[in-house]
Amino acid sequence: MIFATDDPEVLWVHSKDQATALNGKKKVAINQKGYYTNHISSLLFQYLNSQDVATHFLSLESDTDVLVKRLKMMPLEVVVRNFASGHFVSRFAVPNMLKLNPPVQEFYYKSDELDDPMINDSQIIALKIADEQQIKVLKTKALKINESLKALFEQIKIDLVDIKFEFGITKTGELVLGDELSPDNMRLVDQETGKSLDKDVFRKETGNLLDGYAVVLDRLQQKIGE
Repeated sequence: MIFATDDPEVLWVHSKDQATALNGKKKVAINQKGYYTNHISSLLFQYLNSQDVATHFLSLESDTDVLVKRLKMMPLEVVVRNFASGHFVSRFAVPNMLKLNPPVQEFYYKSDELDDPMINDSQIIALKIADEQQIKVLKTKALKINESLKALFEQIKIDLVDIKFEFGITKTGELVLGDELSPDNMRLVDQETGKSLDKDVFRKETGNLLDGYAVVLDRLQQKIGE
């Protein structure tokens, strides 16, 4: 949930105790989920800010709330895949967790009504979502952020399988990373157990969603603190 503040360029974001899947078609209330997604996302944004990555994150305000810069969000999801998983496996008939080198980049048009269809560069330009230069910047930024987060997760014995980014434009025209960074929008696999530590557990109903989120948060807190 997003709220205005006294500063027109700053927004208040509240993380709800709710899990969603299938582009919002499946929704379930889960106690304490907002706590985990908010803290994991805050830690990752703070880490990226320290790595000179431009993001919308300003400050952690409570267990479920943050302050962020107001952005004009692009209706695009930029997905980076380090390993084959999910639809990539079924679409190309490859083994699950096949290492992808170089990482695969994909764009999706953000629309729950249309089930977020895949979209290519020329379609993005034709629909005036972004121009050629902005597309280049999106790809460069997404790869850089992916490499930074992949290295961080490697240090805590977790594989960053794939990740979805959303970007927006500030009042001054800067293209920066927005939305959230949590197991809700990335796939994470424990290197030792092979268990999913992300929302796939909810999608596939294979266990307690928060068990994996708790592992991710604990390891991140031990590595980079809060």
